[in-house]
Amino acid sequence: MFQFDPEKKYEKTTKTRSVIRFQDCDPLRHLNNAKYFDYYFNGREDQVPKLYDMQNSEIYRAFDAIWVVYNHQISYLRSAGMGEWVKLYSRIIWFDQNSLIVEYFMTDDAETQLKNILWSKMKFVDAAGKVTDHPDRLMEFLKAVSFDDFKDKALNFDERLQEVKQEVKSQHIRYR
Repeated sequence: MFQFDPEKKYEKTTKTRSVIRFQDCDPLRHLNNAKYFDYYFNGREDQVPKLYDMQNSEIYRAFDAIWVVYNHQISYLRSAGMGEWVKLYSRIIWFDQNSLIVEYFMTDDAETQLKNILWSKMKFVDAAGKVTDHPDRLMEFLKAVSFDDFKDKALNFDERLQEVKQEVKSQHIRYR
């Protein structure tokens, strides 16, 4: 059941460690470009229940609505190789009354090299597929679990890529 504690300080970045599987690689033994999405979505799905004490499906049950992707932006910087251990991160970086952007990025296991970054832009839609506003309770939750980096500035993927590169390079990945 969806429950939100407004007094709780929530982590804002999820983190998962994963190994790149043989079946997900191309003939050059690099992670297939389309498979990055699977690794990111599975990593977030594994971590959200741990950090927020709820399953993604609980949003749908509580509000008869769910987020659907309408746009992806992705940048491939370094390949992830077969058998390599990587770290997968995700965070909500922006939201408004009916949309949000989840930022995903991948590093090597030592967290010193940025391999990939992805923005997934989503709309909140009801069971009929119509865009609907986030209910007040959900807006409060999003406020508690989202970064407010873009509160007062424009969303720019390329600029953000440079910021995340610097976060990784300086070994100072933010969680709150």
